[in-house]
Amino acid sequence: MTYRKQLLVILSMLAVVTMTVCTRTDIDKILDHHAPPKLVNEGKNIFRFDTFGDEEFWSGLLHIDKAIAGRDNGGFGDGVSPNTALKVGLKVDAEALPPDVVAKIQSGEISLDNPASTLALLKLNAVVGVKGNFNEDGSLKNIGITCASCHSTVDNSFGEGIGKRLDGWPNRDLNVGAIISLTDNAQPIADLLHVDEGTLRTVLGLWGPGKFSAILFMDGKALRDDGKVAANLIPAAFGLRDVALTTYTGWGDITYWNAFVANLEMHGKGTFFDPRLNDPVKYPIAVENSFWNVRNDPDLITAKLPALRLYQHSLEVPKPSSRDYNSVAAGRGKGLFTGKAKCATCHADHLLKNESTILHSAEELGIDDFEAMRSPTGKYRTPPLGGLFTRTKGGLYHDGRFADFNQLINHYNKQFRLKLSDSEKRDLAEYLKSL
Repeated sequence: MTYRKQLLVILSMLAVVTMTVCTRTDIDKILDHHAPPKLVNEGKNIFRFDTFGDEEFWSGLLHIDKAIAGRDNGGFGDGVSPNTALKVGLKVDAEALPPDVVAKIQSGEISLDNPASTLALLKLNAVVGVKGNFNEDGSLKNIGITCASCHSTVDNSFGEGIGKRLDGWPNRDLNVGAIISLTDNAQPIADLLHVDEGTLRTVLGLWGPGKFSAILFMDGKALRDDGKVAANLIPAAFGLRDVALTTYTGWGDITYWNAFVANLEMHGKGTFFDPRLNDPVKYPIAVENSFWNVRNDPDLITAKLPALRLYQHSLEVPKPSSRDYNSVAAGRGKGLFTGKAKCATCHADHLLKNESTILHSAEELGIDDFEAMRSPTGKYRTPPLGGLFTRTKGGLYHDGRFADFNQLINHYNKQFRLKLSDSEKRDLAEYLKSL
């Protein structure tokens, strides 16, 4: 049964039972809680393996496939071995490895220092977030990337960077800049941003692990006003059901952002329309390249967005191990969170998020407004805190400006004049670790 037919059946049943008129948001919420398993599984496959036709960019333009293969396998340069791929944050799905391959890796018969081994892993669909397509003779034809490249990691159960998939977890090891820098054809991107190739490669090198600058390709701003690199931490994709705004600065809901990323960041082939980007002063790069009004025929993205949303909304918030925090101190910290520390003023509900579309000015938060002003809203969104332990690597806040919980708590203690004692700060930190 197609998605449209399933949707009609569900809505008909709900109309009989409730006899109410639902808004589009109401319908989405109902579907999120009663999604047909087939559609959720379809969304899972899209999340993990669908490139939306972005091979034309990553291989046709940037030649990343040739860089991975290396000169000995029909490409250029030394190639990318599994160990090199792991060093730039790519992950390997151990469950995609047949027993004989596992045995050969363990015995050393399959070398993790050989680019040919990377090609073998791509043939098995074992490289998380990278989809390889091969010619009949076994040579690599092209590669594309999927949602999982940034928003999945592994549990390291087989080895560092190799294990069972953890969908929705942010890959804070992924060095997107280093991967893009593998290209031998960076000039088109440099031309897009009106910089020379050397400057572009310098900027890509400044991003570092776990960071990406999505809006760079809209406004061309590579650096913040203070001279620091303008890149944000890769966010989590779990626990977003009922979350109205899914981005740091409230660009839109999850379907909007999936369309934005699939079309404008992954460079897939779909349809995207947002007149807010048709602003030559604020978004000159977007206007020059018509990124505010993208049309492709065929459209390889739009029809897949409903199932993708359902899968992402099925991803529950992971729980930290009780070994990773002091439960007694966390109990005291919870009382502070909802009381003296005033955290619950914004992080109000059982998912520790703000379900409304209320946004906060930089002045309210006591920070600069650089990233906020790059968005159409001009403000910052209250982020969900569930599963916070999975996204502390690289720092806290959208850009990692606070190295740890202590720095974050000290900031808010000063900003809101909370007068927390040192012991209260420690208890609050333990509670945050427990979320």
